[in-house]
Amino acid sequence: MRPTEALRKGFLGRSMDEFKRLAVVAFRAEGVKGPSGPLLLQDFRDPESISQCKTMTDQEIGGFSHCALDWASSQDSADPSALSPTSAQPPGHARFHGTISTELPKNKPDIQRTGYAAWRTLDRPPTVFGKSLWDIDMYAYLAMRVRSDGRSYFINLQTESVVPTDLHQHRLFAKRPGEWETVLVKWNDFVRTNHGFVVEPQTELLRRKIRTVGVGLTDRVPGPFELCIERIWATNDVAEADSVMDAGEAGQTASELRDRQGKSILWKEA
Repeated sequence: MRPTEALRKGFLGRSMDEFKRLAVVAFRAEGVKGPSGPLLLQDFRDPESISQCKTMTDQEIGGFSHCALDWASSQDSADPSALSPTSAQPPGHARFHGTISTELPKNKPDIQRTGYAAWRTLDRPPTVFGKSLWDIDMYAYLAMRVRSDGRSYFINLQTESVVPTDLHQHRLFAKRPGEWETVLVKWNDFVRTNHGFVVEPQTELLRRKIRTVGVGLTDRVPGPFELCIERIWATNDVAEADSVMDAGEAGQTASELRDRQGKSILWKEA
């Protein structure tokens, strides 16, 4: 009997999908030979994908920034004139957009800093095997297909950490603002932070226990913003990238991340 769509999306359906995935990994001996292909983390080419994410702004503490995560079809490209007649139209994607405000709430004198917006994926539903976490241990890079406005966005990762408020972060360096590009970031280059400060000593990213992935904007520059995201995945294929963020390359850029002594963290650009 063929399961119904509702059953397939339920607990039993998710468990069967996970069993099939694990069976394929075992059959292909990917733990020894390496993965046979990329691991998709979030795909925004389908309109329903937006429901798998949540947005956050400084309104949670009384601020005035606002944001939205909307789905846009290929016909909704912000600059269709930039596409050549022979180029392929971009598929559906998510638009993370809104306005950053650094205005402080007058009735909350304890709030001294505002001006941020972010989105992240929701915790994935559990299966019979337990919590659904991404295991990216066999991959070297996080890949993102994006179209940026050039502002200083951060890629945010949550893991199954003993400190739930910890984030692992890395700047999203877009080389061609206004154009679609694929950016790769080494998993080992993410920096562990907590409440906006770099945590010392640094601990290794729990590569087998990635809970969520998302993007934040904390540059505190008032005004509108827009970042389009088509998909996010784990990969070992450098050929997929238009640019690779490598901490070993020359060139340094100051970021909004600081340590407890107030020193800015320097990012190495490719």
